[in-house]
Amino acid sequence: MLISTKGRYALRVLIDIAEHHTQERTPLKEIAERQNISQKYIEAIMTMLSKNGYVDASHGKGGGYKLNRKPEEYKVGDILRLTEGTLAPVACLEKNAEECPRKNVCRTISLWTKLDDLVENYLDSVTLADLMK
Repeated sequence: MLISTKGRYALRVLIDIAEHHTQERTPLKEIAERQNISQKYIEAIMTMLSKNGYVDASHGKGGGYKLNRKPEEYKVGDILRLTEGTLAPVACLEKNAEECPRKNVCRTISLWTKLDDLVENYLDSVTLADLMK
């Protein structure tokens, strides 16, 4: 499993919004400057996060982004599954994967299943609030 730039940046952006939370929305330009990420790249990430209910977006004067929930309600695992599509270490464990014809004789499936469980459980145990500390 290799986490993409999109996944890493989504976490950075959400942490930034959480840390700079006020009653006002955080402008995209400020996030981009603090995180040293291009505004265009962040826009694509924010569109995905907004469409999936992670942030509330407002355009125009006074526009920007704010979290829809408290930082402790955002699991890192959920954010990465959204941006990455899957966190499975092998294709046969991906969601909706076709059953492997070697499943009954596979000597390594228990290894991959355990690794998948460990990764998923760990990432689901970490929140944005934890990363802000």
